[in-house]
Amino acid sequence: MRKLTKRQGIVLWILCGLLVLAACACFFAQASLARLLPSQYAAERWAGEGDTAFRQVSCFLPVDESLSLNQIHGFRYAILDQLHAAAIEADTDTRLFRDAWCATGKLSASSDLGKGEVSVIAVGGDFFLFHPLRLLSGSYLTESDVMDDRVLLDEDTAWLLFGGTDLEGMPMKLNGVPFTVAGVVQREQDFASRKAYTAGQGIYMSFDAYTRLKEGAGANCYELVMTDPVKNFVLNFVKEKFPLGQGEVVENSGRFAFWKVLALVRQFGARSMQRLGVLYPYWENAAHCVEDWCALLSFLAVLLLILPGLFLLQLLIRLFRRVKRKLSEDVLPEVKDRTEEAIRKQQRKHWEKKHPGET
Repeated sequence: MRKLTKRQGIVLWILCGLLVLAACACFFAQASLARLLPSQYAAERWAGEGDTAFRQVSCFLPVDESLSLNQIHGFRYAILDQLHAAAIEADTDTRLFRDAWCATGKLSASSDLGKGEVSVIAVGGDFFLFHPLRLLSGSYLTESDVMDDRVLLDEDTAWLLFGGTDLEGMPMKLNGVPFTVAGVVQREQDFASRKAYTAGQGIYMSFDAYTRLKEGAGANCYELVMTDPVKNFVLNFVKEKFPLGQGEVVENSGRFAFWKVLALVRQFGARSMQRLGVLYPYWENAAHCVEDWCALLSFLAVLLLILPGLFLLQLLIRLFRRVKRKLSEDVLPEVKDRTEEAIRKQQRKHWEKKHPGET
């Protein structure tokens, strides 16, 4: 490359600086997006400040397959067997895995003040560990609830049925069966979740209660947080032992890491082609949306750094050549002369010791 004029060099420095700043902005935006969805960080929340490493994995079944409670409990026993086989024991303060499952559908909801059809997410296990929706009133549904006749409403359903949100303990019916309002939640407000959730008014209810109303219903999503003593321990175990059928396993932990999302660029076009017949829940569709944006920002950042990278490489090559020339023309000859002079002095001293008094 021909030598640049001083003005050209200044312009190039400014351009490279602007490109680096733009790339940093892309990296910052990508990092911000990566933390956008709480549903992808259940492992971090469960691990807390402890030293035990946990990983989060999700399983999604095709539309013509589902999980029964017997299958879920059987997999739970398989988890305990695997942990015991790996010589991993829980202490009194730690559970080494948490899980949740859900099914989706439609039910008719009514109260003394209103009625309508609502979308249902029937939940089991520790669903709200994975999906910590903001409570506007009341409390979450938990696996330890004595009764399974409580339901959690979203804001839209609360206003549809009661005209308000402070509703804990209020009576209502689903398909004519009495239930009690446990509380009201606000759905996720991030752009990806708002775009992904298209089901309208919705409620959360016990998976057990839902299967009584919808005979033959089964879970189509299973989520797991589990201790991960070695790399890929959890992912490989789930792939081997979970009754997945033709479904899909997703490792949530680390899915937005830079190199992982950058690799998605190679799937551009093909990524939108669904061949497994899996209908993802809205939070997984939201995660796909965020992944796509993270991949775009990561790829753009790499492109922006090409010119500054080439410029830096050229500077390093020039610096190397200059140092090499300095060594060959100045430093090495001087070192050679000093070395030769030191050798001559040593030889003279040695000769004088053998021939004292002679010059």
